[in-house]
Amino acid sequence: MAEGTALLEAGAMFAALALAGAGARRLGVSVIPLYVVAGILGNEYVAGAAGLPAIRDGEFVTVVAELGIVFLLFFLGLEFSIDRLLEGRDRMTRAGLLDLGVNFPVGVAIGFLVGWSPIEAFVLGGVVYISSSAVITKSLIDLGWIANAESEPMLGTLVFEDLAIALYLAVLSAVVLGGGDLASAATNVGVAMGFLLVLVAGVAKGEVLFERYLRVDSNELFVIRAVAVTTLVAGAALALGVSEAVAAFFIGMGFSSTDHVEKLERLLVPLRDTFAAVFFFWIGLTTDPRLVAGTVGLLAVAVVATTPTKLLTGYLTGARIYGLDARRSTRVACGMVTRGEFSLIIAALVGGAASPVLSETIPAFAVGYVLVMSILGTLLMQSADALARFAPGS
Repeated sequence: MAEGTALLEAGAMFAALALAGAGARRLGVSVIPLYVVAGILGNEYVAGAAGLPAIRDGEFVTVVAELGIVFLLFFLGLEFSIDRLLEGRDRMTRAGLLDLGVNFPVGVAIGFLVGWSPIEAFVLGGVVYISSSAVITKSLIDLGWIANAESEPMLGTLVFEDLAIALYLAVLSAVVLGGGDLASAATNVGVAMGFLLVLVAGVAKGEVLFERYLRVDSNELFVIRAVAVTTLVAGAALALGVSEAVAAFFIGMGFSSTDHVEKLERLLVPLRDTFAAVFFFWIGLTTDPRLVAGTVGLLAVAVVATTPTKLLTGYLTGARIYGLDARRSTRVACGMVTRGEFSLIIAALVGGAASPVLSETIPAFAVGYVLVMSILGTLLMQSADALARFAPGS
């Protein structure tokens, strides 16, 4: 009976996603916000409160949502070879430091402004700093920008952010959950960096291995092999406290230097899009509108304060660091506004802390913030060319 109920809920989830997708196509808007809204309408806090059957945030949905993050970042890696990463490392570092140096302190300052402790403000800084690799990658694909010049500064900044957040999460987990044990923090950071270094070395030196691994005549075995190595490495990363998204990105990068890129894109796109849809639905599924309503003041301040800073750093990255024209720099600026999965991961990490701010306020705020910024970011990306008329030098 329980298995039947779970299967029925999964069917209801995919039906809701299908309706949301049809609605987005009819309205001519990005499907991402509608997937999130569909999750909210179907969850226990909205549908359940209204006496209607609700879809639960069960293990199946959570795992498939994780796979959505993994395969979105895997495809991001396919577009970003290790040679391209090394060639652009100077510009990527400059762009990443600009992004970090402006946007992280804004979140910390907001935390201090509302009277929070240093660790609480530090957590808020992380939540508002990092853009969403998953949502931005999906939007780049949907808008057809993934192969354009403006994608490079966005992808470079996202890579820097993902690497920075791997360090941040290791420190945060030790400090918040380990009672401030600096030795534990150092150990976690060392493990994370060691894993990433091994992964990068494998990608840099393993071109022949990656090529041979996928050299198989059967499409079925081809897909299974690609899925196997990607999910296995991502799962190992997560078990070691490293972002599964970062690991999947590097696996995709490893395959980007092979002759199988076109085949990987053709055969795995339906899988990626299905898992990604569940990820965005899951964001809504975990959203309690009542808790979010309690943080509306903080949410308003954060949106007003952090949207312009991302627009500024994104535009400067495109125009000053990568030498793009006003239109493409505006696309970079609008693209970096979106927040998503890592903000939620940070909030989930501190959800078990003793502080009410960490355990209640920040998780509720993060959900509302991600919802608002994911909708705002996708709308800005769709309107970027119209907004470029107001950009400096246009």
